Amino acid sequence: MTDLTPDLERLAINTIRTLSIDGVQKASSGHPGAPMGAATMAYTLWTRFLRHSPTNPAWPDRDRFVLSAGHASMLLYSLLHLTGYDVTLDDLMAFRQWGSRTPGHPEYGLTPGVEATTGPLGQGFTNAVGMAIAERRLAHELNRPGHEIVDHRTYVLASDGDLQEGIASEAASLAGHLRLGKLIVLYDDNHIQLDGPTNMAWSEDVPARFDAYGWQAQRVEDGNDVGAIAAAIEAARADSRPSLIAVRTHIGFGSPNKQDSQKAHGAPLGEDEVRLTKQAYGWDPDARFLVPDAARELFRAAVPAGRRLVADWEARLDRYAAAFPAEAAELRRRLADDLRPGWDAGLKTYAVGEDFATRQASQQAIAALAESVPELFGGAADLSESNLTDIKGAGDFEAGEPGRNLRFGVREHAMGGVANGIAYHGGLIPYAATFLTFSDYMRGSVRLAALSGLHVIYVWTHDSVGLGEDGPTHQPVEHYAALRAIPNLWFVRPGDANEATAAWALAVERRDGPVALSLTRQKLPTLAGTAELAREGVRRGGYVLRQASSEAAGGAPAVILVATGSELQLAMGAAEALEAEGTPARVVSLPCWERFEAQDIEYRESVLPASVRARVSVEAGVALGWERYAGDAGAIIGLDHFGASAPAGTIFEHLGFTVERVAAVGRGVVRDGLHGRIPTVDDGHPGRVAGG
Repeated sequence: MTDLTPDLERLAINTIRTLSIDGVQKASSGHPGAPMGAATMAYTLWTRFLRHSPTNPAWPDRDRFVLSAGHASMLLYSLLHLTGYDVTLDDLMAFRQWGSRTPGHPEYGLTPGVEATTGPLGQGFTNAVGMAIAERRLAHELNRPGHEIVDHRTYVLASDGDLQEGIASEAASLAGHLRLGKLIVLYDDNHIQLDGPTNMAWSEDVPARFDAYGWQAQRVEDGNDVGAIAAAIEAARADSRPSLIAVRTHIGFGSPNKQDSQKAHGAPLGEDEVRLTKQAYGWDPDARFLVPDAARELFRAAVPAGRRLVADWEARLDRYAAAFPAEAAELRRRLADDLRPGWDAGLKTYAVGEDFATRQASQQAIAALAESVPELFGGAADLSESNLTDIKGAGDFEAGEPGRNLRFGVREHAMGGVANGIAYHGGLIPYAATFLTFSDYMRGSVRLAALSGLHVIYVWTHDSVGLGEDGPTHQPVEHYAALRAIPNLWFVRPGDANEATAAWALAVERRDGPVALSLTRQKLPTLAGTAELAREGVRRGGYVLRQASSEAAGGAPAVILVATGSELQLAMGAAEALEAEGTPARVVSLPCWERFEAQDIEYRESVLPASVRARVSVEAGVALGWERYAGDAGAIIGLDHFGASAPAGTIFEHLGFTVERVAAVGRGVVRDGLHGRIPTVDDGHPGRVAGG
C-alpha cells in the first residue's frame, strides 16, 4: 500500500464517512458521529493489516474484527460493502428497516462479515477476549511444528462507553493475565458520549489502567494520521501482550456544527448539515451513497487478496493433512461442527438407590464427555470446587500452557461474554459455571448468546433454597422464571442423576443456542424410571415418569403431579401416598419447558392430557408461569418469597416442600376443587417476606 497517495487515501476514508452519513440520514435514525471520527483507523486496519476474504467470510483462519461500539454499525456495513462482501448499496440504503440485513446494531448470522452481535457496550470487547482464547487453545491442540494451520489475530474497535462498562474491565484484566498477544484493541478516544463530554463521568487515564492490567498501551494523538495508526498496529502485533491503542479522534469529524459534540452521537446530522459536511470533505453535496471508482478499486483489492490468502491456507492444509492425517481429520470435524461417533457412549446410567447431587452427576458427565468431545472447554468463576466442573488432568489455560480448564476468577459477566466469544470463533464448545443465583451477574451475556444462537453451556449449581446454610443471598428463587423468559435459552432443571446426565447430552447436541443446566448442591435419590426414560424424556423437555395405577387398564389418572429438579422426588413420594389412598396419580417430569413447548401437540397432550384438570405443580421457585401447566383447576406449590439460612432439610420442611404437603394439596385438588397458588407454610421466620 506504499504507492497510495494521500489524496486517494483521503478519498477512500471519506467514502466510508459519507456512506455512513447517508445511511443514517436515510433511516432518520442512527449514530453518524463515531463512523465519521473512526473512519481513518478503520480504513488503516482493513486495508493494511486485516487478513480476511470477502468472498469467503467463514474462512477459518481469518482475522476477526469486532465492532464493540456496535452503535457505529454503518462504519462496519460500509466497510463490508466497499471491500466486497455480499452487502450491497441497497442493503446500506435499507439501514435499520424491516427485513434488512443492516440492522441498527450488528447481528451475528444476519450480515456476512459480522463476527459478533454487539451494541450492549463492553460485550464485543469481551467476546474478542474469548475469540483470542479460542485461537490459542485451537493452535495448541492442532498446530504441529512447521504447520501453523491456526494462526490469526483478533481486532476490536471500542468506544469510551465500552471501556466504562464493568464487563470490559473484567475481561481486560483476564486478557492481561493470560497475555493474549494476538488481541489488539483500537480505542476510539473521542472524549464524547451520549450525554456530553466523557469528563462528566470519567477522568481516569485509560492507557495507564490497561498498562496495569498487563497490556501494551499506546497513544496516537491524531486519529487522521494513517502512518501513526499503522505504526502503532505494527508495534502491537510485535508485542506478546494484548494491546490497547488509544486513538484521539473527533466525533462527527468534518461536520461544521456538530464535530466534537454529543449532537453527532445518536441522531442524523440533518439535511443541511449533511450538505455542509460533504462540502467540507470536498464531496458533491447532492450525491447520496456515492462510491467513487478510485475508492472502490482500492477497497476491492481485498477480494483477490483474500482469495490468495485462502488458497495459500488450503495448500498448507493439504500439506498438514499429508503429514498429520488424524489432526487434519479432527480439524475438519470441528469446522463441520460434528460430534465424534459414539460421543455419548461413556455417559453413566444410575440405579435406584444411588444418591447423587445433580452437580455430582454433572461432574461425572463432564469427565466422560472430556474423552469423547475434546472440543468441550470451559471453567468456573472461582467456584470449580463447588460447581464440580474441572476436567481432571487436562491442565489449566494459562499464559504459557493453554490447557482445558479456564480460570475465570470472580468475573461472572466477563465469563459469559468470553464464552460467547469462544462460541463465535468456532471449533470449541464452551461451558461456564457459577451458582445459579449469580446468573444475574451474567444475564446480559446470556441474553446475547440466546439472540445470536450460540452453542454455550451454562453449569449453574446450588440451584434452590436446598443449598442450605448460605442463606437467601445465595438461594435462587426468581431465577427459574427469569431465565425461562429469555427466548431461545433452554433452561434444564433435572430431577436426579440420570436426568442430569441426559441434560448434558442435550446440551452437547444443541447447535442453535445456549443450554442452562440448573443443578443441586444436595444429594437426590435416583428415581425409578429415569434410567430408562430420562434420555428421551429430557430431550423432549417433559415426560411421564410414573403412570397412575388406573392407566394400566386404559383409565385416566385422577390427578397429575408435575415437578422439576429436587422437587421431583416429592411428587413421586406424594403419588405413592395418594395411590395408597385409592387416588390414581401420574407424575410428570418437566425439566425443560422450552423443549416441551417445541414438541407437537399430540406428544404434549399425551403427557398432560387436557381431560385431566386436577393438577399440582411443585417447584421451589416463584410460581410465575406455572399457570400454563397447572391449568385453571390445578394448584401451584411455589415459593414467592426469599429463603432462609438453615440446613436444607429444615428449610424444605418449614416452607412446606414435603411429600406430606404435596399429597395433601393433591388430595385437595381432587376432592375439594382446591386450585391456584398455594401459600408456603407461614412459620413466622424473622426477615421473611410473606408470599402466596
